[in-house]
Amino acid sequence: MPATHLVTNQAPPLVDYDAANVPVLLEALHREGAGWAEEELHEVGRLAGSAEVQSWGHLAEAHPPVLNTHDRYGNRIDEVEYDMSYHHLMESAVRLGLHGSPWHDDRAGAHVARAAKLLVWGETDAGHICPISMTYAVIPALRASPELAALYEPLLVSREYDFGLRPTSAKRGLIAGMSMTEKQGGSDVRSNTTRAVPADDGTYRITGHKWFTSAPMSDIFLVLAQAPGGLSCFMLPRVLPDGSRNAMYLQRLKDKLGNKSNASSEVEYEDAVAWMVGEEGRGVRTIVEMVNMTRLDCTIGSATGMRVGVARALHHAAHRQAFGRYLLDQPLMRNVLVDLAVEAEAATTLAMRLAGATDRAAHGDEREAAFRRIALAAGKYYVCKRGPAHAAEALECLGGNGYVEDSGMPRLYREAPLLSVWEGSGNVAALDTLRAMAKQPETVEVLFEELMGAAGADSRLDAAIAGLKSQLEDLDTIEHRARRVVESMALVLEGALLVRFGHPATAEAFLASRLAGDWGTVFGTLPVGIDTASILERSLPKAG
Repeated sequence: MPATHLVTNQAPPLVDYDAANVPVLLEALHREGAGWAEEELHEVGRLAGSAEVQSWGHLAEAHPPVLNTHDRYGNRIDEVEYDMSYHHLMESAVRLGLHGSPWHDDRAGAHVARAAKLLVWGETDAGHICPISMTYAVIPALRASPELAALYEPLLVSREYDFGLRPTSAKRGLIAGMSMTEKQGGSDVRSNTTRAVPADDGTYRITGHKWFTSAPMSDIFLVLAQAPGGLSCFMLPRVLPDGSRNAMYLQRLKDKLGNKSNASSEVEYEDAVAWMVGEEGRGVRTIVEMVNMTRLDCTIGSATGMRVGVARALHHAAHRQAFGRYLLDQPLMRNVLVDLAVEAEAATTLAMRLAGATDRAAHGDEREAAFRRIALAAGKYYVCKRGPAHAAEALECLGGNGYVEDSGMPRLYREAPLLSVWEGSGNVAALDTLRAMAKQPETVEVLFEELMGAAGADSRLDAAIAGLKSQLEDLDTIEHRARRVVESMALVLEGALLVRFGHPATAEAFLASRLAGDWGTVFGTLPVGIDTASILERSLPKAG
């Protein structure tokens, strides 16, 4: 081999490691009541970090799904064909219980365990997480109709992935989706024009066009449509009980900025058969139960992206030399890497706290339900807004190498904005936080109870809590200031959680940079005196 082809000063592949061996995640797992799942979490981590599973994610992206509207004879079939790597990912995610399984697990912390596993498994491929998340989220909404829940829940929580268009009664497990968005309304679902006409047999006939329906090969969908009594929620199966295809026609697959592995489509319903979920005219109230769960997964997804970005940037910096020293030992690069790690720890801590609130709310804890209502909206807004900037900085840590597809960083970068858009863009999430404050004032009381749990521990945090209270006093301009108010809410909450539960070095870096008024506009502007070694040690990828 010519000497010019010898590879030196390049990082080895980051594979065959335990992606769950992350202190902030393991600490939160125990703190939020799911310590019993640690061994299983490490199993997920070793699988997610393996070269084989990483290759599945690469192949699923490299070979996007293909829409086949007709068979060779001209019959309409509306089927999406996936690379086998996508099916491997889906089969593993379902077997690991990342979909609906927590809803049939009575152990305290079941939703926390699932959140932690999702935080780890999510680094394999973002696309297939979408149908996994929707299957998780559909169950609380479906329970608005106990008869439908009794029929479908056992298959939605099954740990068997059974792909293909067949009647649900003939399948060993189901995947669920949702079909809400229309081209004229977007997040304003009350402007939907899809119609639902009652039939004599108790079903409804759905007719209309949906602008964005993800994972169209799912077995059942929750659909919003205008019934005689107003906007209502319906359960629409892809295949009818008699084995015939429902009148659901795929118009095209969307060419998205982010992941390619998951098919997202435009759908036409032409007198499709569906069953009402919940009460007629109460569709938004019914489906919001599903939205709350997918918003949690958006927050988890952004925290996952940050953790992966930090791991890859640190791995590169630990093996790459420049100007006579490893990048990790260069003061300015170290500042950037530590700042990225602090952001990832804060996001992970908040995401896991929200998972804990979800778990306790599912077991009837009204206080935790109130906390989740406001903290999830604020957390989803802020954590998902930080994702794109974090991904860009992590990519830059790899220099030109990070700009090349083989590094995996472009995938991370393109995917990051999705989680801010999905389930309500930034403005929608910010305004939803204000809506919670106005309609459920007890949520504000519970939030401040949470914050006061850290009161007195640090003067900077105390000042930030007082500042947040003052921001809430002027109700006349609060909608105009919604982003600033909700950002402050999320930042103070992250700070309080880190002060109470985080590593002292991480908490100090967060308070000094995020809450003390000395925060630069980009990553890598931490003040001097931070214990960078402790923070980096918590974030470096580790073997199992």
